[in-house]
Amino acid sequence: MEVLTLLIAVAALVIAVLAFQRTGGIEDLRRQMEDISSKSARETVADALDRLENLIRGQQKSQAEARQGNASSTFASGEAPPPAYSEPSAKPEGER
Repeated sequence: MEVLTLLIAVAALVIAVLAFQRTGGIEDLRRQMEDISSKSARETVADALDRLENLIRGQQKSQAEARQGNASSTFASGEAPPPAYSEPSAKPEGER
């Protein structure tokens, strides 16, 4: 009876090894681990960049609000505030 159990266990082990080799073996496991680790690294970098973007944009918003608050008090006398940005002309004024 013990011999029969041993033979069944050995046969199951051989079948398991053959199935493992047929499905890709160790190389497939290495490739899957590399994919998972690179995906994890990409997600970590993406999360860090997202937090950095939110931090920077939050500072820009607070600076813009501060500027608007200063502009409204500075130009309360009716003067028009200066434009925020103007495109430089392609040619200087004298060459037109």
